[in-house]
Amino acid sequence: MISRRRLSATGIIVALALVAAACSSGGGKKTSAGSTAPATTTTTAPAVFPLTGLPAADQPNRTRPALVVKIENVDEARPQSGLTSADLVYEEVVEAGLSRLIVVFQSKDADPIGPVRSIRPSDPSIVKPLNPIFAYSGGTSKFINMLHAAGIADVGVDAAPGAYYRRPGRSAPHNLYSSTGRLYSKAPAGAAPPPKTFDFLGPGEQFGGAGVVPANHLTVQPGQRTSAVYDFDPASSTWKRTSNGRPQVVEGGAQVAPTNVIVWFVPYVNSPGDVDVVGEPVSVAQVVGTGDAWVLSQGKLVRGKWSKPSAEAPVSWTDVAGAPIKIAPGTTWIEVQPIGTPATPAP
Repeated sequence: MISRRRLSATGIIVALALVAAACSSGGGKKTSAGSTAPATTTTTAPAVFPLTGLPAADQPNRTRPALVVKIENVDEARPQSGLTSADLVYEEVVEAGLSRLIVVFQSKDADPIGPVRSIRPSDPSIVKPLNPIFAYSGGTSKFINMLHAAGIADVGVDAAPGAYYRRPGRSAPHNLYSSTGRLYSKAPAGAAPPPKTFDFLGPGEQFGGAGVVPANHLTVQPGQRTSAVYDFDPASSTWKRTSNGRPQVVEGGAQVAPTNVIVWFVPYVNSPGDVDVVGEPVSVAQVVGTGDAWVLSQGKLVRGKWSKPSAEAPVSWTDVAGAPIKIAPGTTWIEVQPIGTPATPAP
């Protein structure tokens, strides 16, 4: 009998002979000596929405442009509609110590949205990096011309009157409304989605940066007649917002609760020759330049810096060591906070 060891050796010899024959046959690919190419793999990052960093997969909204809607923020306007469906919201000071909201949609839809109000001179420089379509109800010719000069698509009430309607039960001017469906139907052909606006944390990453500290509460008072409080809710990892002493809710009762909050400290100046209906000067946020910023996420605060070299450029947010600040994927509210006004975080 032939031993198992001898059979095993014979099998190996046969196998090697077959490999050699295959390599020398005309049907195989020939490679020159010493030119063996290493195997490569290509990994495609999963698609995310540019303003929230949340998974987008093949959702059609991923390819549509950003939609900016100006929504008022006075007591007569509350409860507003659409705020909890927004990806990004800026709160700016307008005049008389009051604020107005620059509300940005892209990943979600909302119906209704409002009350819709007028444009202000800070708006073009704040939203230009998003290349959005811009919805609003009126404003001075000077301010509207600034929007057009910035190359921002105008879907305001004068440009697209069919996209707006007056709701019963509210008095003018607090009763003008629209919807994402109505406004997107007026978008110019070929309008592109917005670029990435923030650096987002990856799976398993925790919020942090140089000088990070615990923070569960933030109070800001951007204007004499406007205050806001954000309280961190660990269960939802969001910041529940209170405005002028009351929870800020939308129609239906849901409370505004963004994933991240940024305090963008900027100087304001009076717009030359511009006043409101009672003679109060109109404020303009000076958002081109550099300055201080606070970034809050996951119950923590990083005191850092902002930089925006031009109106067209996006804002960069860095910690005191100069490293980009990554925020949690989700919605973000940005307080365009006048330098020198009260702002107080608490652990």
